[in-house]
Amino acid sequence: MLTALTVLIALIAVLLMGAVLIQNPKGGGVDATFGGSQANQMFGAAKSTDFIEKLTWYLAIAIFVLCIVTTFFLGDAAAIDQLLSE
Repeated sequence: MLTALTVLIALIAVLLMGAVLIQNPKGGGVDATFGGSQANQMFGAAKSTDFIEKLTWYLAIAIFVLCIVTTFFLGDAAAIDQLLSE
């Protein structure tokens, strides 16, 4: 179970990095490089920036919660020492 949680945290971290890189900062960004608002209008996704912003928040909250849940599975310091010695 601990391995599955660790893999899930790593996967969400990679998705979070992608979501942050896609966001459009004040001066433009990766999103602007690939067409920015023109691409959004062409493909019909006028509200994609709102979606990306919400996705970023949800992924950050998911990592936070999963890290806390993982600590409960680890238990006390003896369990952590045991995992590190393996």
